[in-house]
Amino acid sequence: MESSPKKPEFQCQRPSDRVVAIQFSGAWLIDAAIPDFQTLLKALGDPAQTDTLTFNATRLTGWDSKFLAFLLNIHQYCQRQDIQVEDEGLPDGVRRMLHLATAVPERQGARREAARESIVVRAGRMAESSWQAIVSGLVFTGEVSASFIRTITGRTRFPWRDFGVLLQNCGSQALPIISLISVLVGLILAFVGAVQLKMFGAQIFVANLVGLAMAREMGAMMAAIIMAGRTGAAFAAQLGTMQVNEEIDALVTMGISPTDYLVLPRMLALVLMLPLLCLYANLMGILGGVIVGTGLLELPLKQYLVQTQAAVGLNDFLVGIVKSAIFGVIVAMAGCMRGMQCGRSAMAVGAAATSAVVTAIVYIIVSDAVITVICDIIGV
Repeated sequence: MESSPKKPEFQCQRPSDRVVAIQFSGAWLIDAAIPDFQTLLKALGDPAQTDTLTFNATRLTGWDSKFLAFLLNIHQYCQRQDIQVEDEGLPDGVRRMLHLATAVPERQGARREAARESIVVRAGRMAESSWQAIVSGLVFTGEVSASFIRTITGRTRFPWRDFGVLLQNCGSQALPIISLISVLVGLILAFVGAVQLKMFGAQIFVANLVGLAMAREMGAMMAAIIMAGRTGAAFAAQLGTMQVNEEIDALVTMGISPTDYLVLPRMLALVLMLPLLCLYANLMGILGGVIVGTGLLELPLKQYLVQTQAAVGLNDFLVGIVKSAIFGVIVAMAGCMRGMQCGRSAMAVGAAATSAVVTAIVYIIVSDAVITVICDIIGV
């Protein structure tokens, strides 16, 4: 049975008047309880009475990085106290590692303590970043507006083939998810309304609730949120990947405006398709209400449709269409702007897609609240 390694120890001796010799013994390994450095300092005594420090490692049975760290602390202490260190008594491997660790002095200020910023500093940083975001958004809006003017005046070449593909991606390919979500939203609205209205025998007014909610609010908002997560994130990822691959830089080098060739077609495609998707979402939501009205409430289909027609007017659909057009601008702007601002790494592409979705959803909710208040003020 092998004996356990000897406990790591040291002894300080003074072979002459101003020389201190440290003798190490035992196994100075990482799992061993090595002596405390403060104990060594007490054993060394007054540094003013020492000019030279030597080592003796003849009784050292093992060492690793923990021993090196202990020696490095001794070396740094001696530097501060102007004590000369002679390491001839150490093993060759230890000497080489110690020379590597002390070859280049530590740069002043390299160790910065993590200081907690005051609330004023943090508020200032938030205000500065918010102002920079506003400025960058206004600059991007100006670039897109100038690109749109150049396009309608025929001063730039519009990529019609790519525009057709974008129309398909933003339109027909989004119908399945729009259908599913809109029908479920209509079902939920109708079911929640039915539970309450059934208590008063007014089940027929479920048609009013679902029709008005889908036409004025939920149709446009749900379509916009779906497109923010589906298409806005795709725009940001596409443009961000082109930034990483330096394809946008190549377009600029060839004299092609990235805003004209990449941003404007995507924005126009989404702005044109989202009102149509809003109308389709309205239809699907009303269909979900029909399913609950005729199935759960046992209302006649014709009576439900007549009640919906009487409750929902053309103005209600126009309000939803106007909202969806504005939401389309917001989603396209958020996706394209975050993609154009993307960094040069794969992580930056993911961050750009996430930021595009979050920005779009936030501004959709805010703009919807503003438009609703304006409609109430003007009586629409």
